[in-house]
Amino acid sequence: MTVGIVGAGQLGRMLALAGYPLGLDFLCLDPVREAPAGQVAPLLSGAFTDRRLLTQLARRCEVVTFDWENVSVESLATMRRAHGARICPPVAALATGQDRVAEKRLFGKLGVPTTRWRAVDSRRQLMRALTDIGLPGVLKTRRLGYDGKGQAVIGSPADAERAFAALGAVPLIYEERVPFDCEVSIIGARSTSGETVIYPLCGNVHAQGILRLTRAPYGPAAWQRRAATYLERLLEHFDYAGILTIEFFVRRGRLIANEIAPRVHNSGHWTIEGAATSQFENHLRAILGLPLGSTRALGHAAMINLIGSVPPREQLLKVPGLHLHDYGKEARPGRKVGHVTLVEPSAARRDARALDLIEKLAAGVGIP
Repeated sequence: MTVGIVGAGQLGRMLALAGYPLGLDFLCLDPVREAPAGQVAPLLSGAFTDRRLLTQLARRCEVVTFDWENVSVESLATMRRAHGARICPPVAALATGQDRVAEKRLFGKLGVPTTRWRAVDSRRQLMRALTDIGLPGVLKTRRLGYDGKGQAVIGSPADAERAFAALGAVPLIYEERVPFDCEVSIIGARSTSGETVIYPLCGNVHAQGILRLTRAPYGPAAWQRRAATYLERLLEHFDYAGILTIEFFVRRGRLIANEIAPRVHNSGHWTIEGAATSQFENHLRAILGLPLGSTRALGHAAMINLIGSVPPREQLLKVPGLHLHDYGKEARPGRKVGHVTLVEPSAARRDARALDLIEKLAAGVGIP
C-alpha cells in the first residue's frame, strides 16, 4: 500500500520512517530535489501545482496526505475530482487552516474561545480595527504565514502604518495581542471510522516565532479536558481523518485558541520516543482506517528544536538518554534542521535537564 505525501519536508520524512515498520510504501511530491523526505522515500520533483505529477501521485497511491498547510487547495481538489484521489485530512480543513479569518469564524461557530479580531483589507479598516480592538495588537496576513512570518506587533498607529506597507497589498487580519502566561497545544487523531484519540497537552516555548521547546504532559487536568473538548468539536465538524492540532494561549487559566494545524505538528515530535504511539504512526493509521494506537505518555518528555545547524552528533550523543533527529537539511540561520528529545520519570527532572541542555546549545559548548 502506497501513501502519497504532498510536501517532502521533515514532517514527510518522519511520516515515512513511521510507516515503513507497518509495511507501507511512500511517494512524495516536492519542488526541492534535496527535500528531507526525498532522502528516505521516492520523490516526484516539481511544483505542487504540476498537474502531470499530481496525476501520477493520484494514480500510484491509495491515499494522499500533505506535510504542511500551504500546499494548493485547488490542486488537491482537482486531484480528487479528476482522478478520484482520496485525500486526508479533508481539503476543507486545509482550506480553513490557510485562512486566519475562516479559522476565527469557525472557532466562533464551534464555541472555541479566541482573541478579538477584525478582517483588514484597507488602511481605513485597519484604523477602525485599532479603535475597536485597541492596542497592542498583531497584524497578520490572512494566508501563507508560519513560524512567525507574515506578521507584525502593533503598539501604535505609526506601527500599524509601517506594518500595513510592509506586509503588502494582501488580505490581513488584526488581532488583540493576548498577554498570555504560556502557550500550549493539543494534538489528536481521528480515523476514517470515527475512532478518536487525544495526546497529553503540550507546553510550548517560542522565540522569534519559531518553536524552541515542547514539554509533555503539561498543565493541570482541567486544561487537558477543556482542550480535548475543543479539539473533538473540530474533528467532528470536518469529519476529519488524520492528526489535527490546536494551538492555544493560556491567560489566567483560560485557553484562548490561536490557530489550527491540519497535519502532524512540530509540538508532537516528542511522541516518537515519549508516547506509546507516535503522532506520525497514528496519522497513518487514521488515514488508512487502521485501529489507532495508544497516546499514553511513557514518561515526561522534552523536545528541543535545533535551529540553524545541528551540533556535532558525537557531542549530542554523549548526553545520556538523548534522542537525535537530524533532518538532513543544509544549515541556515533560522531554519529547523533537527530536534532532540529527552524522556524522564518526573516533570522536575525533565525540566531541569531540558534547561541545562538549552543553555549548553546556546553557549555552543561541548556537550555534556
